[in-house]
Amino acid sequence: MSVLRQINRVLLVLVVLMVGLLLHSSLNKTFTRHSFQDHQTSAEAQVPAGRVPEEDNVIPVVICSSEERVGATMATINSIYSNTKASVFFYVVTLRDAVKLTRRYIMKTKLKNIQYKILEFNPMVLRGKVKPDSSRPDLLHPLNFVRFYLPLLDISHSRVIYLDDDVIVQGDIEDLFNVKMMAGHAAAFSTDCDLPSTHEMVRSVGMQTTYMGFLDYRKQQVKELGIHPRDCSFNPGVFVADLIEWKKQKITKQLEKWMEENFRQNIYSSAMAGGVATPPMLIVFHDKFTRLDSLWNVRHLGWSPNVLYSDSFLQEAHLLHWNGPFKPWNYPAVHLDLWEKWFIPDPSKKFSLIRPESDS
Repeated sequence: MSVLRQINRVLLVLVVLMVGLLLHSSLNKTFTRHSFQDHQTSAEAQVPAGRVPEEDNVIPVVICSSEERVGATMATINSIYSNTKASVFFYVVTLRDAVKLTRRYIMKTKLKNIQYKILEFNPMVLRGKVKPDSSRPDLLHPLNFVRFYLPLLDISHSRVIYLDDDVIVQGDIEDLFNVKMMAGHAAAFSTDCDLPSTHEMVRSVGMQTTYMGFLDYRKQQVKELGIHPRDCSFNPGVFVADLIEWKKQKITKQLEKWMEENFRQNIYSSAMAGGVATPPMLIVFHDKFTRLDSLWNVRHLGWSPNVLYSDSFLQEAHLLHWNGPFKPWNYPAVHLDLWEKWFIPDPSKKFSLIRPESDS
């Protein structure tokens, strides 16, 4: 009988442990779902019948809206909306403190007719993954990491476009969305290593376009990747994502692994060219992405307040990207006219341009 009692005790302990594990798993899933809260209601009537349009009928674009850069986001949205006849649906991801500001900016301006949903990002998902040690704090903003968590957003599409807020779209966004993705690829990025028009710009500002500029090749973990330091890098501020493949390949988990590794070992310095948001993407997608036309990410516009592209080249560009510290809503910056063309003044007057004649 004593043996039976011992067996029963062991079985009881196992049952309790299993129940505990199930409850823990359930709580984790609930936390993850609530990391991206939907702040769009049908009463706001931004989508007919209070729902997201069917996948085949719209082009979904994910873009972030921070409180300090909300005017930049609206300029990007305006450029997209104005340069296509296609139906575009905007997933605007923001933090709690900017939800009302973002909604007001849309509803009180010419953008009131766009189709959109505001999603709130919970920065708690970044705990233990990002160190506050950058010489450019803007590169550590929680919204910089939204691109890692696309499948966790409340999105009803299998393919989406992700855009940074410092871009202007001059081409038809439908052409970008319809890029033919290679089998097994979860994303499509643009490289500019083979774009002659950018070579002079890159040389003049000392910008890195290879993996050497983003990873610390003195670290053993980087050496073991087997990535040649002269391999051409890509910019993850503009890409098309296949969310089915993304989930299948567990891309988010892979990205988090490298974020955690860097948190412990500092394998890519935040002072390097891409901060801490670019290197994980470069590692995970190395040789595993479809290449976009280089004109869909004409970048480096924000790396110098002096170096200019030719007017003829800029007219050909489908998308202009002011990546770097010199943003077009600040001063100094280059090609301001091409950005200001799409700028919409903030109805709440919290966001304003910084210009030579302005004291703000």
